Amino acid sequence: MIIGKKVILREKRLSDARDDYTWETDHELAHLDAAPIVVTTFSQYLADYTEDLRYPLPNSFRFAIDTLEGKHIGNCSYYNVSKFRSEAELGIMIGNRDYWDKGYGTDAITTLVNHIFNQTKLNRLYLKTLDMNSRALKCFPKCGFVPCGNMSRDGYNFVLMEINRHQWRDKQTEAPDSTKAQ
Repeated sequence: MIIGKKVILREKRLSDARDDYTWETDHELAHLDAAPIVVTTFSQYLADYTEDLRYPLPNSFRFAIDTLEGKHIGNCSYYNVSKFRSEAELGIMIGNRDYWDKGYGTDAITTLVNHIFNQTKLNRLYLKTLDMNSRALKCFPKCGFVPCGNMSRDGYNFVLMEINRHQWRDKQTEAPDSTKAQ
């Protein structure tokens, strides 16, 4: 478990499947994630989900995002981990709309970035977000990510962002004590 100010990042578990299915079959959430909507039945989804938990992908680390009270509100991960390049891609989804625009995403990203730079040897984290996702475009810079390019894929336009260990360390020394890495 990784504890932030507003969220707890924890291992994924089978009881998360219903929430994840609901979020992955939601048209707006799929659009914000530039992902295809899940069209399988819940029973098939649950079977695949069970296998994914039993046999996780190598070089991929997934977490559930819970409130401090224990409510599952989303997921985050770092994946495409390259030890050779010392980097990984980062992703997040706050699926429960009741927790949008309240700082939960920012805290989840900050908590995950702090964990990665404190507990791994990775030196760079990168992500891509849709150029029309205004919440993400406000959140990621608050967490220290800086734009580093643009790309188009499958009819979507993305802003590429990154943060490296040096930038993160500088952000930690600038931050008041209450926001430093735990």
